[in-house]
Amino acid sequence: MDTRLLVWLCTVAALSGNRSPAGAAGRSCADTRQVYSEKGYSTSTAPVTQISGEHLRLCPQDYTCCSSQMEETLSLQSERDFLKAIEDNSQFLLTTFTQRHRRFDEFFRELIDLSEKSMNQMFTKTYGRLFTQNTHLFHELFVELRRYYSGGSVSLTEVFSDFWSGVVERVFSLVNPQYQFSDDYLECVSKHAEQLQPFGDVPRKLRVQVSRAFIAARALSQGLAFGRDIVNTATKLTADSECVRGLMRQWYCPLCRGLPFLRPCHSLCLNVMKGCLANQAELDTEWNNFIGWCGEKF
Repeated sequence: MDTRLLVWLCTVAALSGNRSPAGAAGRSCADTRQVYSEKGYSTSTAPVTQISGEHLRLCPQDYTCCSSQMEETLSLQSERDFLKAIEDNSQFLLTTFTQRHRRFDEFFRELIDLSEKSMNQMFTKTYGRLFTQNTHLFHELFVELRRYYSGGSVSLTEVFSDFWSGVVERVFSLVNPQYQFSDDYLECVSKHAEQLQPFGDVPRKLRVQVSRAFIAARALSQGLAFGRDIVNTATKLTADSECVRGLMRQWYCPLCRGLPFLRPCHSLCLNVMKGCLANQAELDTEWNNFIGWCGEKF
C-alpha cells in the first residue's frame, strides 16, 4: 500500500477518535461508571449509556457519560488531586530542610551550652572565688554569642572587644588592690589594652577561631531555614477557575467521554501546569537567589 495512503488513513483514524460520531448516543458508559465508583462516588446520577452533553460546563459538550453533578464532583476531585500532588512531591524536600535545620540547631546550641558549662567548671576549679565573682563577664559573652547565632544584629568583633576590655579592667583592679581607680581611669586602661597586650596574642586567636565557627554555623542555620520557608511557601497553593478547568480537561474529561484510561499528551499537561503554577513564578527569583547564596557561603 502507498505510504501516503497509510499516513492519510492514520490521520483520519486519529481525528475520528477525538470526536464522538453522531451515533455515539446510547453507547455503554460501563467503564466510566466503574472508575467513578472506584473513586468512592455513587453512580446513582451516572448515565448508563452516553447522553447529549449540552449541560456540561467544563468538558466538551459532546455525547457524554457524565451528568452535571458528576462533572462538578470530578472538577473538585481534580483540584484535590492537583493540590495533593504538589504537597506530596514537595514533602520530601520540605521535610529534609526542616529536619536538618532542627537537628543542626539543636546540635550547635548544645555545643554552646557545653562550652559555657565546661569553661565555668574549669575556671572555678582553677581560680575559685576570683572567677565566681566575675562570672557575669563570661555569661554576657555567651549571651551575645547566642544572640549572634540566632540572627541578631551583633558584631562579633565588638563583642570580643567589649569582653576583653571588661577582663582587663577587672584584672587591673585585682592586681592593684591597694589603689582605688575611677571608672574613667579603668576605661582609659581598657582602651590602651590593644597596645599593651596584657594577654599576648590570646584575644586575637580566640576572636578569629570563635568567629569562624559562629559565622559558618549561622550561615548554615539560616540557609536551611530559608530553604524550608521557600518550599513551604511553594506548597501553599490555591487553584483558580481557569486552573480547575484545565485540570478537569486533562484528567477527567476523557472519563466523561467514556475513555477513562486515555492519558493527556505532554504538551497539554505542561500548559495546564504552567497556568496553575503561574502565581508561584515569583518564587523562582527567591530560589535562584537562595542557590546563589549557598554557593557563595559554602
